[in-house]
Amino acid sequence: MIKNFLSFKKLKDLGLLLIFCVLTLGAKAQNQPVTLTQDAESATLENGIVIAKIKKSNGNLISLRYNGIDMLSKGGGYWNIYGYSKIKENTQEKGTSPVVTITHDPAANGGDIGEVALRFPYTGQEKTVPFDIEIRYTLHRGDSGIYGWTIADHDPKYPPFNVEVSTVCFKLNPDVFDFLSIDKDRQKHMSSAEDWVKGTQLNLWEARRINTGIHAGETEHKYDYTALFSQMQAYGWSSTKRNVGLYIVNPSFEYMNGGPVGLDYGGHIDVKAALPADPTLLFIWHSPHYGGRAIQVNANERWQKIVGPFLIYCDKGANPQAMWQNALTRLDKEKKSWPYNWAIAPGYEHANERGSASGSLVVRDPQNVKATAAGAWVGLAAAPYETGASKYGPVVVDWQTDGKHYEYWVHADQSGKFTIPNARPGKYVLYAFNDGIFGEYSRADVTIEAGKTTNLGMMTWVPFRNGKQLWDIGIPNRSAAEFRHGDHYWQWGLYNLYPQEFPNDVDYIIGKSNYKTDWNYAEPPRPDGKGGYTNTTWKIEFNSQEPSKGTAVLRLAVCGARGGPVDVKLNGNSIGTTGPLPESGVMHRDGIRSAALNVYDFSFDAAALKPGNNIIELTKEARAWTDGVLYDYVRLELNDKKPFKEGN
Repeated sequence: MIKNFLSFKKLKDLGLLLIFCVLTLGAKAQNQPVTLTQDAESATLENGIVIAKIKKSNGNLISLRYNGIDMLSKGGGYWNIYGYSKIKENTQEKGTSPVVTITHDPAANGGDIGEVALRFPYTGQEKTVPFDIEIRYTLHRGDSGIYGWTIADHDPKYPPFNVEVSTVCFKLNPDVFDFLSIDKDRQKHMSSAEDWVKGTQLNLWEARRINTGIHAGETEHKYDYTALFSQMQAYGWSSTKRNVGLYIVNPSFEYMNGGPVGLDYGGHIDVKAALPADPTLLFIWHSPHYGGRAIQVNANERWQKIVGPFLIYCDKGANPQAMWQNALTRLDKEKKSWPYNWAIAPGYEHANERGSASGSLVVRDPQNVKATAAGAWVGLAAAPYETGASKYGPVVVDWQTDGKHYEYWVHADQSGKFTIPNARPGKYVLYAFNDGIFGEYSRADVTIEAGKTTNLGMMTWVPFRNGKQLWDIGIPNRSAAEFRHGDHYWQWGLYNLYPQEFPNDVDYIIGKSNYKTDWNYAEPPRPDGKGGYTNTTWKIEFNSQEPSKGTAVLRLAVCGARGGPVDVKLNGNSIGTTGPLPESGVMHRDGIRSAALNVYDFSFDAAALKPGNNIIELTKEARAWTDGVLYDYVRLELNDKKPFKEGN
């Protein structure tokens, strides 16, 4: 170093010397070996770029320093699996007496990689999650991020348990972080913790009118930062003051509930009444927030779920947008490396232990010749199964709401060809869905074998129809995004605009109305002026040119709901009801979709269609202001060769 310094005496530009020193020190940090040290209470991984300190008693991340900057607040980073059973109260407590193991010893591999595993065994402790829970942290030489992963094991002799929510939560340094990046539409310089605390609470604890700071007069609501897991694989906070960022980079959503339609929120200001109210970064791999079902693990059942490894990525850059782009670039790199060769644990299969499925999907729909499988989601998932984990009794869990099993999904190419790589061996159902096509394709009994590709050949998807399509409203895309407000739904209180925008409720005229403006994104209840709420009724008006015969079917696709049913009438006469709608909490969380699409078919005698004007009414029963419904798509079909029979 001295020799190099002396050589610079001949240089007149001191800036070159400074650049040289920075590059030299940076290179030295990049080459610094990983070390892993322990004391009675903690384990520390460091590599000259990041220093991660882990608390042994609970597996939480006590601190994370990047280039000398404290990234976390005193709240640190914590992991939980929260749930209940009939014989156990709600709990997230891990087993006591953790077993700490060095699973990659940097002292034995030249400092290339260090990994510590903290296992919390279940030994019958009261009020404890009956799983063996293991949390791991992994650090590589020269890396600016640390990997985290968790393994949950249920032994057959353990009690049953229902997993409700599973979260990894990081409380960030409020003196550093002030900018949140969720996706291309949600890049925001956030209000401060002080601004939040001084705000005025609105109809939800999580929503406040901000009274001070850069967003004075606006509303902050933590659920406005929700996105699909498949579209939110690199997200996080950054600093406009210190030019550093902290991101979740998740290379796979195979372990997330709901596969490509699973969704939850990724970050927010901590919703506290008093300071500290830290910037919060979340990795929610399972929850019921938007229609996900509890993971029901039964007595006498062996079950395991490995979540991750995912990357807790530290970065620096000129501005938040540049750092977020760096996170996206890092995501591409991580995806190419998945599954990781360095990740070694029972149940974590490497690429050579997994298999693939390939094939080609063709859509044949005579009533929609433009329908295609180009870009369709195609995936492998468990077959539907029944569970009792619901207050309504037994329910069927399918790929949309499942969090118990792994799922593997890819996009088909423009010709409908696909290859689904790196699936664990086993039997699956192949599913496919695509925007613009009502329903989904499925093929049962697809077997995946280690080291092999299952060739499924060419498959023809004929979307189901009851008969001739008379009319439709919207686009079958599992969301209400194409309707009024659908392009900016992520803001608090849009449902409050409904009484002014639709004083007489929606009256949609087929052939005249425009669903982009005349069909609201949600059907909410209407305030009655006395502190309560009344039902709303939407009308669909359409003409029938001549007397009809046979069976007509109104198809109603619901992509978000809470509360009572939707009752359906034709020309003043009931043709059915949805019954209680599955609660997915979408409208009051400022969402545009749930994980699950629910389709309701209402068959009726086509003779009830009179020549001239006809009116279908959709009445949403309301108990409270949260009882809204979001429609994905509405379609009327007619089979004039099928006589109507009650119950058909």
